[in-house]
Amino acid sequence: MELRDYWLTIRRRWRLVVVAVLLATGAAGLLTWQATPLYASSAQLFVSTPSSDTGEAATGDQFATRRVSSYVDLVKTRKLSETVANELGGELDPSMLRSEVSASVVPSTVNIVITAMDPDPVTARDIAQAYAQSLSLLVADIETPPNGGSPPIRASIVDNAQVTSNPVSPNATRNLALGVVLGLLLGIGIAVLRDLLDTTIGSSDDVAEITSAPILGNINSDPDAARKEQTVALAEATPWAEAFRVLRTNMQYVEVDQDHRVFVVSSSLPGEGKSTTSASLAITLAMAGESVALVECDLRRPTMAKRLGLDDAVGTTSVLIGRVSLDDALQTQHESGMAVLTCGPRPPNPSELLQSHAMELLVKDLRSRFDVVILDAPPLLPVTDAALLAARADGMLAIVRHGKTTKDQLQHALERVESVGAKCLGVVINLVPPKRSNRGYGYGYGYTYTYAPVDDAGKPPKVSRAEKAAIKAAEKAADKQGKRRRDAADEA
Repeated sequence: MELRDYWLTIRRRWRLVVVAVLLATGAAGLLTWQATPLYASSAQLFVSTPSSDTGEAATGDQFATRRVSSYVDLVKTRKLSETVANELGGELDPSMLRSEVSASVVPSTVNIVITAMDPDPVTARDIAQAYAQSLSLLVADIETPPNGGSPPIRASIVDNAQVTSNPVSPNATRNLALGVVLGLLLGIGIAVLRDLLDTTIGSSDDVAEITSAPILGNINSDPDAARKEQTVALAEATPWAEAFRVLRTNMQYVEVDQDHRVFVVSSSLPGEGKSTTSASLAITLAMAGESVALVECDLRRPTMAKRLGLDDAVGTTSVLIGRVSLDDALQTQHESGMAVLTCGPRPPNPSELLQSHAMELLVKDLRSRFDVVILDAPPLLPVTDAALLAARADGMLAIVRHGKTTKDQLQHALERVESVGAKCLGVVINLVPPKRSNRGYGYGYGYTYTYAPVDDAGKPPKVSRAEKAAIKAAEKAADKQGKRRRDAADEA
């Protein structure tokens, strides 16, 4: 991963980073609040040698400098801790004293600072003072010559230990700052790791790793459109409706040599939006003047009748078993003018019906009557119905759900299609999170939001002049064709 990839990962998963920072900061605050306050007290000793003239003083200073480090090591000895424990009444354990006390040399001096830490500020003062006095006596005892006389070096207490009122631990500011830093690092690490381990489809590059089929559309999520009737929502100037118009335009390039085209719309698993996409695409094509038939082939979980407000008494199953004719089973959705063949009664053997010779004849009959036939098929992985239907049609449109459909699921689904000799004509990425919307002129005089596709970095993709000209030509051709059909229908 490059630096730009890390930045994009953080932008996509910023909520995870924020949660990690909040949790780490909260944990640091909780530990700080529960920690026992510790108070510190220090005493200072000065190591010196008696001298009678300047030359002896210089020699004595060098001698004291060499000795002072050794005296610091004496602070951690068992003998000194036992002596201090006896002086403090014998209530404190010598090993505990060694853990509470520390000693250091002030740089470039012969001063020794002894610091004691304890939950009780008075006890901390007593320990530091007792250690300073005991160390002074121990130095005098060690440096006294065996035959008696004055020691050549001595450690004098120059600063007695004092009681402090402010605890030195815990340091709330430092702990919270560390919590923020650690939370930030942890959040970024988890975000990057999750991004590396994430196998769901989230961009066109992910689809390109699986199939060479083109991406025909990116349908963004729109909760407001989901609460409205599809014909009403698709007639509005919203990014969601515009995405289906883009999909309709891209469909002009699919099977361009065919005057009557039959498409199977399916997905890898349920819940990826194949039925919504099928109905919305059919309505959008019908609004452009195409003669469209929407056929429900998902005989296990039918939704079209309820979705479009149509009768489900007769439908695909009724035609396949010969109970009614196709003319009697087809219904017209008045808002868009498209023909709809709902499911009808649910059969006990949907796979046998969809693989029957009657289904083949039904597809041929629909092809001869309509410009575009859309077969809303079951998901590919649970059953093989969609793959077999795709073999009888011109091809299949694969619907993948952004952030949910995995690469393995899409690959296995397309393998099923290819195993029966069918082909995937294109991929539609559904429920794409909206990244950016630009202000532009709507269909009326007022301003509205119009759809502006963006890439993974949040920037509009570059479109060549040739591509722009081709898109405009296709849109003009579709408008002219729709106008001719409407004029022919008016004359009839």
